[in-house]
Amino acid sequence: MEKLERLKRIILEKSFEYREDASFTLSSGEKSQFYFDCKKTTLDPEGSALIGELLLSLVNKRFPHIIGAGGLTLGADPMGAALMHHAWFHGKQVLHFIVRKELKGHGAIKWIEGNVKPGDPVLVLDDVVTTGGSVIKAIRRCREDGLEIEGVAVLVDREEFHGMEKVQREIGGKPAVALIKRSEIMPIYKEIRAQKTTVEKSPAFDPIK
Repeated sequence: MEKLERLKRIILEKSFEYREDASFTLSSGEKSQFYFDCKKTTLDPEGSALIGELLLSLVNKRFPHIIGAGGLTLGADPMGAALMHHAWFHGKQVLHFIVRKELKGHGAIKWIEGNVKPGDPVLVLDDVVTTGGSVIKAIRRCREDGLEIEGVAVLVDREEFHGMEKVQREIGGKPAVALIKRSEIMPIYKEIRAQKTTVEKSPAFDPIK
């Protein structure tokens, strides 16, 4: 739990923005008060290490039989690499695969890059779920290349537009797990903002220092 709490703080520091006026336009075209740029966390050394450790713990508890883990490039790539490396250093092999955005037009025509093969049980990853569209696209492309979907793990569930519910329906009720939910980090965000406001109002506060 200590490491998960630390990861939440890193996400708030590096990857989260909030606007009261809901002026963020998401990739889906929807408007939102919240914006997560999780690549700033998944590509951070400490963030990557924590994600690898937390994902391996999740795999050992809920997906012990998977052969590989990956998802749609680019969001899932650092997560899959972190899990693969952390698993290897702890005596477990989890193959990292990448789901292409466009079908490879030469050589072996396939969606999946990596060492997984048809019939392998895999975990589909993504950094953020909003509408669930990118995760569902990855799931369908994995199936096209013959992989068996055992579940889904995401770094952040935005808890908007029923994204995780759509993902779970796509995989027939198999586990769809978020390491962190937006509702879990909002109290921390409000606490940090309140502390900052208190400091700025303090007579001893000097913004130049």
